[in-house]
Amino acid sequence: MSSDTSKYYGENGIHRVPLWRIGGFALNNTATNLYLFLMNYVAYYLGGFVGVATVTASSFSMMMRIWDGVTDPFIGFVVDKTNGKFGKNRPFMVIGNIILLVMSFILFHVTHLLPQNNALRFGFFIVISAIYYIGYTFQCVVTKSAQSCLTNDPKQRPLFAVFDGIYNSVLFAGMAIVSARFIANHTTPDLDGILTTGFYHDMWVFVAVLSAIFTAIAVFSIAPKDRSEFFGTGKAVKVGLRDYWETLKGNRAIQMLVVSASTDKLASSAKTSAVTIVLFGVLAGNYGLSGTLSGFVTIPSTLLLIFFVAGLATTLGQRKAMLIGSWGEIVICLLLAALWLFGDPTSMNGADGRLHWGYFAILYVVLSIAQGGFQGVAGNIVIPMTADCADYEVYRTGKYVPGMMGTLFSFVDKIISSLAPMIAGLMFAAIGFKDQLPTASTPYSLSLRYVSVFLAYGMIILGCLCNVVALRFYPLTKEKMESIQAEVAAIKAKAMQGEA
Repeated sequence: MSSDTSKYYGENGIHRVPLWRIGGFALNNTATNLYLFLMNYVAYYLGGFVGVATVTASSFSMMMRIWDGVTDPFIGFVVDKTNGKFGKNRPFMVIGNIILLVMSFILFHVTHLLPQNNALRFGFFIVISAIYYIGYTFQCVVTKSAQSCLTNDPKQRPLFAVFDGIYNSVLFAGMAIVSARFIANHTTPDLDGILTTGFYHDMWVFVAVLSAIFTAIAVFSIAPKDRSEFFGTGKAVKVGLRDYWETLKGNRAIQMLVVSASTDKLASSAKTSAVTIVLFGVLAGNYGLSGTLSGFVTIPSTLLLIFFVAGLATTLGQRKAMLIGSWGEIVICLLLAALWLFGDPTSMNGADGRLHWGYFAILYVVLSIAQGGFQGVAGNIVIPMTADCADYEVYRTGKYVPGMMGTLFSFVDKIISSLAPMIAGLMFAAIGFKDQLPTASTPYSLSLRYVSVFLAYGMIILGCLCNVVALRFYPLTKEKMESIQAEVAAIKAKAMQGEA
């Protein structure tokens, strides 16, 4: 082991990293989540500028997410084969972000300039989107694959979830405010509130610049650990495509994590931008309140997340932390659903469109803070848990395949969660919105209330129940991981002695 890296290792083979580097690397996930937020509005673009119906637009989102999942195993395979002067992970972060920047620009700046032929525009959009999602996979796979080389300290590894949770809370609250302002500046009241091209330009500039900055910080943060000294067994292991099936078949930990996280993602993805627009624009009568309320929820829910992860994951282990987060979210979402179904959301409207602090607003903020804390644990702890699964594979078979592990997880996760836009689109189409998703100016109806509340909270309840069942069969308890890390450290020490 080189003297340059020995300062990160303890006598028991545990290697750590300065806390700020964990925080810096977590921005890689935030960089891709920015583009994920941008793509939430793709159905409106397809409906307004490409001319496709609601169900077709929703089918497109499902098709592209399946394509995204299909490319995962191949890119993961390449990651596991890569180990050059620029490291194993950093090339994919940089190349992926460049592809995202260029392809997203073309999607929202070129498509509507093509001749007014719906088939031509839709075909062009599909081709460019396919390339876009390759870039998305390039950068996303690193978020999971680099976890095991970043640190293997069981007490330090969950801290990624703290930073990731903080960033995501700030991101989605901030983006809700930003998008609400852009929507207000770039809608066409004469066309039933359809977004203009100016909205997509402003959103793209904001997302592209911020994502590039976050990627640069993440690349710098992971640089000292993106070296072979920190890779699994300490030696190269030949891996073939057949190993994907053998790993998925034999690694019970990744099986259960896939079931848990994919159903969770399906549920949370069902709360599309259209659902938020209906809740606040139609049911409450003021879409601008969504950004205002997010501002009140973000900081407290983030603090709650920090407390939960620091107090649960580092003490009880990641499995128990996810279980507690899932049960907490079930209870809170039941209460939030009841509030939207039986309460009066219009009571939040005050003078001049400002927020009125009545019973509804107070209960919504309090419950949303609690949901944010529990959801942060259940959702964000998944990423460092994939590193546990990768270490388990080293323990089980002697193969260090973080790219494979991360992309096996992503492949199934994306295939299942790809159904979310379709589910939302079909439910809205079933109540009359076959050609156009509801907008903030859509008249209120009881069916809209039921559908939006189910998509916002009912789906999450079902997803968390799947978490609870899957975690009963997840083998990596805190005690098990401690024994695994000791065994992996012995495997690495033996491998490095052989190279000396």
